[in-house]
Amino acid sequence: MSAPVGVSAPVFGRPAVPAFPSMALSAEAAPFSPGETDCSPPDSLSDAEKQFSRCAARLRALRPDCSHLREELNQLFDQLLSENYNRSCELPITIRPEDVCVLLKHTSGLVPLNQEHLVVKFCQLVHHLLNQLKVIMDEQTLDVLVNYTANALKQCSTWTHSDVLLALSTVVYGNGSLCHQLVSDLLCEDGIILQYSSPSQPNIELRHVALTCMANICLRIPGQPLLDDQYRSVCFRLFLKTLQSPKPPNTDDLFYCMVIQAALKGLQFCLSVGKWKFGGGEELGSVLAALKRLMFQGAAGLSVDWPEVIYPAPLSQYESLSPPRPTEPPKPLESPKEVFTFVSFKKKKRKSKGKGKKTKHEESKVDDREEEDKEAVPEVCGGGGDVSRNDVESLAKAPTSFLYPFWKLNSSESEFSDIEGNAQSKLRVYQCRVRQLALHCMLAVVKAVEKRTLYGYWSSFVPDSPAGGPPSLTLLTIILKDPSPKVRLCALQVLSAILDGSRQFLAAAEDTASPRTSYTPFSFMLAAAIRELHRGLSLALLAETSSQTLTQVTKCLAFLVTNAPYHRLRPGLLSQLWKQIRPYVRHRDVTVRGSVLRLYGAMVTAQAPLPEVQLLLQQPENLGGGSISGSVTPQDSALSWRHRNGEEKSSPWLLKLCVSLVTQPREEQSDHEGAGGGAALEPSPVRLEALQVLSHLVRGYFSLAQSSLYEIGQVSVRCLEETDPSIQLHSAKLLEEFGTGIIQQYRAENSVPESSKVPVNQVVEFWLEVLSGPLNAALQNEQHPTLQASACDTLASILPQAFAQLPDKTQLMCITVLLGLTYTENYLVKTAAVRALGVYILFPCLREDVMFVADTANIILAALDDRSTNVRAKAAWSLGNLTDTLIINMQNVGVDFQEELSDMLLLKMLQAATRASADRDKVKCNAVRALGNLLHFLRHSQMTRPVFQRPLEDAVRALVKTVQSEAAMKVRWNACYALGNAFRNSSLPLETAPWSQDAFSALCHVVTSCKNFKVRIKSAAALTVPAQRSCYGDTKRFSCVWRSLATALENSEDAVDFLEYRYSASLRHTLSEALLHLLSLGTLQDMPELSASLAGEEGRGIREHLIKYLKAEEGEGKTGGEDEAGEERNSGEESGQLQQRLGRLQETLVRLKSLKVEEEGGEQEKDVVVHFLEDLLKICEEF
Repeated sequence: MSAPVGVSAPVFGRPAVPAFPSMALSAEAAPFSPGETDCSPPDSLSDAEKQFSRCAARLRALRPDCSHLREELNQLFDQLLSENYNRSCELPITIRPEDVCVLLKHTSGLVPLNQEHLVVKFCQLVHHLLNQLKVIMDEQTLDVLVNYTANALKQCSTWTHSDVLLALSTVVYGNGSLCHQLVSDLLCEDGIILQYSSPSQPNIELRHVALTCMANICLRIPGQPLLDDQYRSVCFRLFLKTLQSPKPPNTDDLFYCMVIQAALKGLQFCLSVGKWKFGGGEELGSVLAALKRLMFQGAAGLSVDWPEVIYPAPLSQYESLSPPRPTEPPKPLESPKEVFTFVSFKKKKRKSKGKGKKTKHEESKVDDREEEDKEAVPEVCGGGGDVSRNDVESLAKAPTSFLYPFWKLNSSESEFSDIEGNAQSKLRVYQCRVRQLALHCMLAVVKAVEKRTLYGYWSSFVPDSPAGGPPSLTLLTIILKDPSPKVRLCALQVLSAILDGSRQFLAAAEDTASPRTSYTPFSFMLAAAIRELHRGLSLALLAETSSQTLTQVTKCLAFLVTNAPYHRLRPGLLSQLWKQIRPYVRHRDVTVRGSVLRLYGAMVTAQAPLPEVQLLLQQPENLGGGSISGSVTPQDSALSWRHRNGEEKSSPWLLKLCVSLVTQPREEQSDHEGAGGGAALEPSPVRLEALQVLSHLVRGYFSLAQSSLYEIGQVSVRCLEETDPSIQLHSAKLLEEFGTGIIQQYRAENSVPESSKVPVNQVVEFWLEVLSGPLNAALQNEQHPTLQASACDTLASILPQAFAQLPDKTQLMCITVLLGLTYTENYLVKTAAVRALGVYILFPCLREDVMFVADTANIILAALDDRSTNVRAKAAWSLGNLTDTLIINMQNVGVDFQEELSDMLLLKMLQAATRASADRDKVKCNAVRALGNLLHFLRHSQMTRPVFQRPLEDAVRALVKTVQSEAAMKVRWNACYALGNAFRNSSLPLETAPWSQDAFSALCHVVTSCKNFKVRIKSAAALTVPAQRSCYGDTKRFSCVWRSLATALENSEDAVDFLEYRYSASLRHTLSEALLHLLSLGTLQDMPELSASLAGEEGRGIREHLIKYLKAEEGEGKTGGEDEAGEERNSGEESGQLQQRLGRLQETLVRLKSLKVEEEGGEQEKDVVVHFLEDLLKICEEF
């Protein structure tokens, strides 16, 4: 095995050897891939390569018994160490990795361990070559170097161990899991690495290198096995102990910063390999406490008693400020002369940048790297719109003005002399790295720990706008006050990770009502935290000058908007943010523009349709422009323009903006964007985000977007004509969303007024333009199957009424293309095509076409045997739709359609659905639905044919097996519904079939024992379906059904899961209806069982529930919350239902009284049932 090598470990105390910049450790670093074999002529080699070739040749020629071996090795080592293989040169360095491996293996045999000076130089050479050339070692080289360094640690003097460990850390970088024996020796209880990395180790250099070596052992390269949990736990505890330990006395701050950095890197590597496995809440709280302290490293003047452990709590945990202690020694990692705060970081940086003076080569490189991410011009938006300074002032007027971004302020004063300034500047750089690494670790913790566990620590890292007292130190403090763009970026990444997926936690937030004065509810605290996040991130948005960090600010806001419950919060948060980010749409940086559009997309999808966002979308284009006044609320502005312009409808300005970004050339282009000459469109990422926003807008606010029907069609057609498949894909998705929005308008349950719907003739024109354009090319684009699949989904989103008015050739084209695409090999395309056919089969203009039904059925049957689960699942769904069509045609067309459809095709569908019912749950749930429809559809003449006998029995037994199985609840209630659907077929031989007893027994068992109430409801409804007494079989089976329903009614409030209580009323309604149905069918032979049940305690409970049912006190659809008109309608409907139920009860009573008793004792049993019904009728008539 091989692994990349490269380690951050500077060399201490070696003035004879030049120090070269080393590569920083990174868990995300991609493995280095060696280039091709160097075949360049000698004249094209760089100086470094020539020197390496000469020295390597001389080293390979040496033998252990050569005279002057020591002098030769010294000279050659010095020459190899003098070359810097990292530096840029005109000719690339192409030293082959295998040459380096051969050289190091051979040289290790030339350097005896008793020659310690040579051992040190060889270890330096190992680190130098492997680190700078990024060599991927083979297994043999890895074994040789690991054994050599391990033996050196055992046999050589302590003064060499620093260099040996440095070489070892380079060798084991990412290879820890491959060095089992070495790891077990080094990390055992008395292992040398544990000794050297212990906080009690006085040699700070040894401690740093040992921690670095341990960190590199924990690093995992993708594709390699994990380090054993036993050793990872040992390393984790030591890293945490290092972070918790105070700085030893008389230790240089820079050196100690490097120790902390090594421990943080190791901790990050331990946490980045999966879920948290390092103990319970105590360990997690200790890690979070240590990381939080280090996030603020270098903030002098911040006197805080940091807790050793952070405990989970719903309430805020404020760090207690320490009282002044003049004799207190300096804090760890702080120099005695350091009196600056976060504010002064920026001052010194800007001054040094202006002078452009650097004192050391290494320091200048570090400073350059720090300055790379800082914007030279503090410009908020580079392309359009100015942000008023009033925005900052209005935001900063909030109570916790501590969060104002002071790092933006300038100062012309210098706090240090030149010598002190250089030292302090370097210390600040190192402290900045500590903060950055602490945030990297925090990000790893957030990803490793379960969300539910992490929410207990929410208040320690997210502000909640306290009413009084000192402000808490949170991630928002770093985002607003840290001078380093890299650190601010890391803090934003951590906050984004915390917010990501927090919707369930934040759903409890609410502040629409005033909180009680006695205590603050948790919901109000969450709402306050959301508001404080909005305020702080808005400040960061205005103050940030680094484009990369600004992009992360908008991404963080998008995570917040996506997860916050704005429908439970006082309006205004989104209005302010909406206007604030508008100028950034024209920012000069492409990533900023794209992220701002993503934020707009998050706002239009947040609990859509949201009244606040709907009002913002309706505002004219001139409102919410560059100047934002804090004295006028968005609501006031909106009311003023509505008052002036009435209710005139126009396209939302956001829709116009996105259309222009997709289709119009960029007004202002940066140098690199306008280099090609001519007007260029927006970059592809911006256009893609704009298309996504259009899709979100159409999905959530269709009533506002429908006025732009023509514009959306034009944009989609134009984008489909482009060559970029991503643009084509997003335009197809936009068409699908628009078509789906039109379909939703025409659904009866949505009750959209006819005047508010898009007219069918306009819909027809829209689809004619789309279908006559480039959509056909997208459907046939075999190079991009995802685009083909999306185009199929677009075809499936055509309004059925509009499809019927399309020309015949257009309809035929749609059907032919879909039928053809089902034969493709790509599962994505096949899935989408089969689904689209499942949609078309429900179209009124197609479902009565027997040829189309037959063709679609054959396609679906073939897809049910596909090897892809997704294809089979969609095929089962389409088969369910097709069988729904059969039932509709049976009811509307009649026997003619049944006779015209092939018997063999029905038989194939029945057998295929039976096989599919044994598939996975996602296939099974629709397969059982199809079985119920097919059993309902079959005619008596078909069921009596021998070829149908066995498939019919197999189909029913498949449903019974599914009802009794431990499958998903959706599958089981679909199976119960399917059995009830089958029972509707009067030709089904329920009284004589051998499978009939199993079907009733399964339903009786489920109605009494299933923990899911929806399954009970469906099973009770199925038991109510048979219309004849003979369908229930003999008296024994009838009695079993009665007892099961009575027991289920008695236990209808005993729910294991509290969430099932919402279905209890509907369950009692269905059970009561089923019991009355059985009473209406009862015969004299059934009277003994019925009278025994109704005469006892059980009968009294049944009577109470039946009275409620007859009085319509418990209805199946009662949800409450209707308006007055709805209540009046419901009242009238309930009155009609009451009369209808009483009428059926009277008919049952009359029928029972008319029964003639022939056996002795039967009259008394009948009278018990009759008196029971008479009492019911009397009580209900009085009501």
